[in-house]
Amino acid sequence: MAATGDAAAAMDSISRAPASHLVTPNPAPSSSVPPDGPEDAAECLPAGHRKPGANSGDGVETAEEAVEPAEPDIQELCTDMFEKMGIFLQGELTATCEDYRLLENMNKLTSLKYMEMKDISINIGRNLQDLNNKYASLQPYLDQINQIEEQVSALEQAAYKLDAYSKKLEARFKKLEKR
Repeated sequence: MAATGDAAAAMDSISRAPASHLVTPNPAPSSSVPPDGPEDAAECLPAGHRKPGANSGDGVETAEEAVEPAEPDIQELCTDMFEKMGIFLQGELTATCEDYRLLENMNKLTSLKYMEMKDISINIGRNLQDLNNKYASLQPYLDQINQIEEQVSALEQAAYKLDAYSKKLEARFKKLEKR
C-alpha cells in the first residue's frame, strides 16, 4: 500500500538520509583494539596500557579492560528513528484506511445496483404475470380461430373436390355434345 502526501515525503527522507550517523565513529587509535585478533592486542597497545606481568612471549593471554568508544547521541538518533517510523506507520495506516473506505463505497454502489436489478426483475415478473393472464383470457378466442381455420381448410378441400367434379362433368358434357 503506497503512502501519499506528507507520509510519502517523510518516507523519502528516511530512505535518502545518510547512513553515517548509524555507524559508530572510530575511537582514537591509541585506545582501539586492532582487528587482527585478541592475541595481538597486548602487543599493539602502548606500554602504559599493558598490564604488568603480561608477556606476549609467554603464550599466556591477559584480559584488558574494555574501553567504550565515544558514542554519538543515541537518544537523539532513537528519537529521530521513532519519529520517522511513526510517520511511516501513519502513512501505511492512512493508505489502509483509504483502501477500506474505497472498498466500502464500492460495496455500497454494488448494493444499490443489485437493488435496482431486484426492482427490475420484480417489474419483469409482474409484466410476465400480466401477459400470462391476458393470454389465458384470449385462449378461448384463439381456440375459436383454430376451429375456424380447420373448417376453412375442410371447406377448401370440398371446393377442390367440387371443382374437380365439375371439370369431369364439363368434360363429359363436351364429349356428349360432340356426338
